[in-house]
Order: sequence, then structure tokens, then C-alpha cells
Amino acid sequence: MKGNAKAIWIFVLVLLSLNTFAMAQSADSSKSSSAVLVNINTANQAELEKLPGIGPSLAKRILEFRQKNGNFKTTADLVAVSGIGERKFEQLKNMITVK
Repeated sequence: MKGNAKAIWIFVLVLLSLNTFAMAQSADSSKSSSAVLVNINTANQAELEKLPGIGPSLAKRILEFRQKNGNFKTTADLVAVSGIGERKFEQLKNMITVK
């Protein structure tokens, strides 16, 4: 009887763990699918900082670049900003727009 009770508790714990994992995965997917595009031509510093990998100093550089050179014509123009290379652009390209 003791062995059965222990096995049942282990089974319940495994089920709870799997359920928690599934809920976390679901939350991550819904978060990314409901993300709003950030317009890099109109976004302020706070909006730019919401993008992954964009902190205060990089957001300022984007704003300064935009002020000096005018609006970005394409999202790929973002790589002209110091600190944004191809790798960072690849991470951001589905989260940004110029429209």
C-alpha cells in the first residue's frame, strides 16, 4: 500500500510539472504572436527600449540617427546605426516596421 501511494504521488507531481511547462510554453507563444510592430520612424525612446537587445544608449543612437538622416526608408536601413549589425537586425526584423 505504501508503495502504491508513493507511486501515485510521483505520478501526480509529474502531471503537475508537465501542465506547468505546457502553460509556460503557451504564454510564450501568445506573447510573441500578439506583439505589435514598432515603427522605427515614429517610436520614442521608451518604445524602442521594449525591443529585445535595445537598451537606453542604443535607443538614443537610433533616435539621433533618425533626427540627423531623416526617416528610415526600409527596416534594413537600421543596420546603419552604430551598434546594430546584421545579427541584431535579424532578431528585430519581424518586430519593426517603417510604415
